[in-house]
Amino acid sequence: MQKRLSGSHQPDQPHLVFDAAPARRHGPATDDTCHSFVPQMNQRKATDLYSGEESNSSLFTCTRGFAGGTAHPTPFNVPTRYKAVMPFESQSFSPTIDKSMEGQRQRRSRPRNPWSCSLLTLSLTFLSALALFGIIHSYMTRQIDPQGCNTPRMMPTYIKLIGFDTEHTRFASKYGLYLYRERGVDEYSEQDIGLRGVPVLFLPGNAGSYRQGRSLASEASLYFQNVIRHDQEKLNAGTRSLDFFMADFNEDMAAFHGQTLLDQAEYVNEALAYILSLYHDPKRPGRDQNLPDPSSVILIGHSMGGIVARTVLTMSNYQANSVNTIITMSTPHARPPVSFDVDVVRTYKQINDYWREAYSQKWANNNPLWHVTLISIAGGGGDSIVPSDYTSLSSLVPETHGFTVFTSTMPNVWTGMDHLSIAWCDSFRKVIIRSLFDLVDVRRSPQTKQRAERMSVFKKWYLTGMEAVSERTLPQKDLTTLLTLEDNTNSILPQGQRLVLRSFGNRQLPKAHLLPVPPKGASGKKFTLLTDQRLDHPGVNGKLEVLFCSVFPLRAGHSAAILSLNMDLSGGSAGSTRLACKNAVEDVIHLPASTRSSKFAFDNVIPFSYLQYNLEDLVEHQFVAVVDKAAKPSSGWLVAEFSDSSDALIQTKVGLGRLLGAGLNIRLPAERPMLTEVKIPALHSSLLAYKLRVGKQPCGEHAELFTPLLRQYISEPHESKYFVNVKEADINLHGVAPYMPPHLREQSVIRGISFQLWSDPSCNASMELSLRVDVIGSMGKLAMRYRTVFAALPLLVIALVLRKQFQIYDKTGAFIPFSEALDLCLRFSLPLLFTILTFVATSLATSTSGMDNPEKVLMDWRSNSTETVIDFTRNDLLLGSQDSFFWFLIPLFGLISIGLCAAVNYVVVALIYSLSTIRRVLVSRRGYIKHDDPRPAAIYPSLSPRQRIINSAVLLCFVATVIPYQFAYIVACIVQLATCVQTLQYARETKSNSQYNFYNYVHSIFILMLWILPVNVLVFAVWVHNLAVHWWTPFASHHNVLSIMPFILLVETLTNGNMIPRVTSRLRHITSALFIILAVYAALYGVTYAYLLHHIANVVTAWLVCVHFASSGFSLQNLSQAFESSGFGEDGPLATNGHVKKLP
Repeated sequence: MQKRLSGSHQPDQPHLVFDAAPARRHGPATDDTCHSFVPQMNQRKATDLYSGEESNSSLFTCTRGFAGGTAHPTPFNVPTRYKAVMPFESQSFSPTIDKSMEGQRQRRSRPRNPWSCSLLTLSLTFLSALALFGIIHSYMTRQIDPQGCNTPRMMPTYIKLIGFDTEHTRFASKYGLYLYRERGVDEYSEQDIGLRGVPVLFLPGNAGSYRQGRSLASEASLYFQNVIRHDQEKLNAGTRSLDFFMADFNEDMAAFHGQTLLDQAEYVNEALAYILSLYHDPKRPGRDQNLPDPSSVILIGHSMGGIVARTVLTMSNYQANSVNTIITMSTPHARPPVSFDVDVVRTYKQINDYWREAYSQKWANNNPLWHVTLISIAGGGGDSIVPSDYTSLSSLVPETHGFTVFTSTMPNVWTGMDHLSIAWCDSFRKVIIRSLFDLVDVRRSPQTKQRAERMSVFKKWYLTGMEAVSERTLPQKDLTTLLTLEDNTNSILPQGQRLVLRSFGNRQLPKAHLLPVPPKGASGKKFTLLTDQRLDHPGVNGKLEVLFCSVFPLRAGHSAAILSLNMDLSGGSAGSTRLACKNAVEDVIHLPASTRSSKFAFDNVIPFSYLQYNLEDLVEHQFVAVVDKAAKPSSGWLVAEFSDSSDALIQTKVGLGRLLGAGLNIRLPAERPMLTEVKIPALHSSLLAYKLRVGKQPCGEHAELFTPLLRQYISEPHESKYFVNVKEADINLHGVAPYMPPHLREQSVIRGISFQLWSDPSCNASMELSLRVDVIGSMGKLAMRYRTVFAALPLLVIALVLRKQFQIYDKTGAFIPFSEALDLCLRFSLPLLFTILTFVATSLATSTSGMDNPEKVLMDWRSNSTETVIDFTRNDLLLGSQDSFFWFLIPLFGLISIGLCAAVNYVVVALIYSLSTIRRVLVSRRGYIKHDDPRPAAIYPSLSPRQRIINSAVLLCFVATVIPYQFAYIVACIVQLATCVQTLQYARETKSNSQYNFYNYVHSIFILMLWILPVNVLVFAVWVHNLAVHWWTPFASHHNVLSIMPFILLVETLTNGNMIPRVTSRLRHITSALFIILAVYAALYGVTYAYLLHHIANVVTAWLVCVHFASSGFSLQNLSQAFESSGFGEDGPLATNGHVKKLP
């Protein structure tokens, strides 16, 4: 016991034991030269603590015992052989003050103010605030896509399927399954819930509700009731109603916890089996014996529900072919939205690797996903939860099996959406439901059409029809109409002449206008037709019909009987010309109406009708017949023409540098086609925004038929935006984005943005286009793409600041404040590291550009023969971009990180000062006053070392069994904050340099822990949510004791008032190396693998704990003795020896 109290490891030093015994109870004598927080030094050197001089460690040594915090002197005349030889210089927190020495210290050196701020730090913090404010302000106010969603009305009824209980799934008490029924539309009862159609399962997203699926389910019921059930042709083709089931995940947070995501996928597979069993019941009312029972379910996932849907197919309990169609909305497929949880990152990798591997198989028999189609729908820039770049499927699924499309692209939707409105937007849900009714076929067991037909349906409903992958039905259609004209008709236009109609029905009789199709030898020709009228289906007596015709008979022996419709416009004349024609209405493309009164593309007006064919699609036809069938004069217009691609296409080679400097100005000639297309391959980054201005064109004596209509689009993903009545447009895109994995068709994709401008060609006037980079608007694009950077990169700054603090401390014994260390780092280490990182980012962009060799990289997705050699993680480093143009982002983010660290530091200082003042006031009101003992009570006087060890052990046991280590980390942060508050109070009372040293140390450790806190708080939120829903099953992960033990031990050591000893040997370089590793990792992989930041900081903390323990002579014998004694002397921890009294 005596050996422990003396802190000596030499059993042959009884005189040292004798000198230490009284100090254990009453503190050191008045002539002590060893004070709390003072490193080993003589009295003269102690006064030079802040002068930067080296301490003389050979004259005096401080050692300490356990939690009493008392310093034990070893007189300088003790022979060297009796001293412990260690590379650490130990200090311990004991508030005992030698008044004479303290006065000398105050006269020579005052404690450095933690509020101090140099002009350099202040200037950079101000610039950082300006940059951060500019980014946030730009994100909130600039380049905002308009949204035009109408709120639907519905009458929901949710039937909980209580039969899906614990016999079917172990998650029955946590999750639920519901069937949607529209009140007043769907027929159901307690005995018959009305299963008559095709099963569809809706999966909500992160913290989402199953009720979010009611908008789609309601539209499905209404559309079937009002339209499908009256269409006998569709019913005969296998179309039936949709039975919408909804998974209730109890608002679980799958985005933050990988195991939760896997649990949901397991539950969905069991739900699929149960749903299909309901249809297989032979006693099911309304069951048609002539139709096969369903064998698959259509999945619709919102947000993370889409990831759950994809995970379903990778699970061990997946029933083969039970899913063949998946539609996702605002789902981050390419990468996790946050990387704070290792299980989320690992699960994403496993899922994406499985899908890539499946579609890389050469033969369909080896591909388990051969019959699966996956459609990803993104909301665009209005989604502030998930960056729409992450919805891309280009690195996962070939075009034969799926694609990514934006809501602004979808016909008759034409608007962006936020993360929640995409689940209920009225125009959007109508398109989704109509596409589902087009692809279902109850005559087949999967309940859907074959994969190729499903893909055709999706392209028809979701794409504009002008994409290269869009399909035209005209070449595959049969001739249906016999058109008869007069022989001497003058309605055939000369070759190359444009047809312009400004009204209809002037003759009050049907009239055909014929445009001759150019001969086969004419290359680069394209037919375009635009009108404000709806085109008629065959046999419909409307206003306008467009036919593609050939001279009849096509071949000898052909009879007119093979044509189902006859349109005779000959007027009964003897001589006539007969044409065999096809109706083109199924290839009509809807465009937003652009008139003088138009404001937005999503305005509730009748859209324009547009036809577009390449000459190769019309090789079997000789004429295009535009038939005016109006019986009376009516308003309307039509423009149709054959144009040369050389006249309609403008290919620019302008680079970003020139665009930033002078912009791009294009003058469209007066003699131009109706449609002009401008391609700018250099503009492909999602980090830049632009301003486009369209000049006004004079139209002479005739008013223009329509105002200019602009379409902005990129090919991958399918993103289009329309600007009606355009004069000025905000241009932004989701092209090449940071941290996105490359796709295998990278070299075959036409990169860059393109513009299509429809203008009235009859005006015969030139038009000016002007494009400029919107610098302020571009700043806002950094917010969503780099939001995790602002959480990870400040750790680089903090790590370097702590490194500087420890370097100075190990050298001089002064642990300088965080703000002062930050100022020192700003003068050299931080600029140096950010400069190095900038060069590294530039070199990475240069080296990876050589990888884009088409002979090495280009793979044929269409044949599904991909033996990929592409590194899908090559964009994980630094900025996540291979574009050297954005090198300046590293110093910009570095500046913002510096400002954030400085601001957070002062906020923490203000918080600690406030809490310290409050605590001081509360303590003074208790009625205790100090007497002749100047030292405050111990920080936690009621806890002995044994109690502390037991508390830590109990907490670690809970971590290993019940609670996640993230919970223990949050507790450690709270305890560390309390330590900072109390330590500051003592430092302010005693005004001791040594105690301010200790405060600066615990304060900096708290700053480090605070920046690691976001990595842990999300998993903690998932755990709390599980408790709230009475789900007591512990996490299968996050119970690694080693992931939290160093933090607990360090925090516990600091609450005991133990200052970390100085490391004077070469081991001090380990401290610097660990902080550099943390800093470099935060810069390189802090965004992509943020969860590792906790573990690297944990290693740093473990080293600090080792330094603490090594100086204290820690051993198992000392540990056992801690359980035998409280460590505070015979009078216990609360003994005050009469030095305080209570006020009367």
